[in-house]
Amino acid sequence: MTPRTVLRWPDRRLRTRAGEVSEITDATRALWDEMIAVMEAMPGVGLAAPQLGVMQRLAVVDASEARGQAVRMANPEILHASVQLREHEEASPCLPGVSARISRPRAVMVRFVNAAGETEERDFVGLWATSVQHQVDHLDGRMYFDRLGRVKRDMLLRRARKMK
Repeated sequence: MTPRTVLRWPDRRLRTRAGEVSEITDATRALWDEMIAVMEAMPGVGLAAPQLGVMQRLAVVDASEARGQAVRMANPEILHASVQLREHEEASPCLPGVSARISRPRAVMVRFVNAAGETEERDFVGLWATSVQHQVDHLDGRMYFDRLGRVKRDMLLRRARKMK
């Protein structure tokens, strides 16, 4: 099987909300494994299924230093976000070569369905929280640069077009 490639901006699927996952199947687990392989090859700290053209609410996140700690999430939902913000330089393989400093809540509590098909609630802090929020944005059809003001967003997209 040929591995999927990451969609490039402005593919309209990146602007489309992904559909809910009704059950965790072997195909779901295989897709998560493929997503982790793509994430590790980038290297990155997260990936959402729509980035591979699969319009399902599936994401993987691994912000561990040692790696190999990926959290597999279906239908992730942010239940609570801290008031304290954290800035981080964010990027996406969908728009290579550019990045932007984004402020997001430093910690989030997330409800999701795990690989065993069980609903789980987990707290994520720091880079883990940033990555989870970034992936949820992808699942909702948003890109990190949507969190920028218009002028900064337009400048980033112009730079990206020049790099093509």
